[in-house]
Amino acid sequence: MSRPQVFIDGHAGTTGLRIRQWLADREDLVLATLDETERKSEAARRKGIAEADLAILCLPDDAAREAAQWAAESGTRVLDASSGHRVAEGWVYGLPELAPPQRDLIRHADRVSNPGCYPSGFVLLVRPLVDAGLLPADAPLSIHALSGYTGGGKGLIARWESPETKLLDHAYEAPYALERIHKHIPEMQRYALLEQAPQFVPAVGPFACGMRVEVPIHVSLLASGTTGEAAWEALAERYRGEPFVEVAPFAGLDPVDEWTLDPTALNETNRIRLRVHPNAAGHLLLVALLDNLGKGASGVAIQSLNLMLELGEETGLPR
Repeated sequence: MSRPQVFIDGHAGTTGLRIRQWLADREDLVLATLDETERKSEAARRKGIAEADLAILCLPDDAAREAAQWAAESGTRVLDASSGHRVAEGWVYGLPELAPPQRDLIRHADRVSNPGCYPSGFVLLVRPLVDAGLLPADAPLSIHALSGYTGGGKGLIARWESPETKLLDHAYEAPYALERIHKHIPEMQRYALLEQAPQFVPAVGPFACGMRVEVPIHVSLLASGTTGEAAWEALAERYRGEPFVEVAPFAGLDPVDEWTLDPTALNETNRIRLRVHPNAAGHLLLVALLDNLGKGASGVAIQSLNLMLELGEETGLPR
């Protein structure tokens, strides 16, 4: 049987590089990219997409929308790693663990949009609580999240690694995008099934990869009688048996040490770790730890690729 051909459009970006790295040794598919002289050529890119069974778009949003149209014209299935189609009609959200039907939707889709790194953590934490009735859909939520600087692509990498900025000498995180509505907000609201947009406070730290997503929930927002253990049980039940989603053991009111919430703990893996920390006053802190370029981008893209090509979802993914 012939092996499916996968074309990466934009393989030189951070997400594309990691996808290419993790697919490089696969013998169950043919990986196609363009060399440096052609990778920005419209004709070469169109040809690469048309000849592929599946095209992965690792591009800026506008370029991804254009390339997706080329794929539609040639009948090529497409997996878009940009944020250009995450809430677009006719696209399937590429987060396999979102809900029980999601894997089949991805498996049979012609157009799949890869989730964002921050939303992956937020949605996987919040959606099960909404589904279980523990957290009302109209709850006004806030998110504080910390990412490695690779999450901002080449521009942010250059800024943080420049000797002139001295940002790698930072002893603390640097919040950003405080003045605007972040592009991840619509995605977070839609797939967590929230009736109102959450407040999102992202930050970057002086490390390349890694991510911590924190969702503090005031006791007044929870359904009456909801405990930390009940929230933990909802997560544990939803993700039981999932190969890449780990729900950390519930520790009650035990204190955490300085390493428990290390945002780099799962770097170079496709895993995400979810935690529930209750407070004596009844509040909850939900926490997700993941590699922003692993489960937050390239790894989850490969999960969807594997599903779409019927190659075994876990194939080629580090744990």
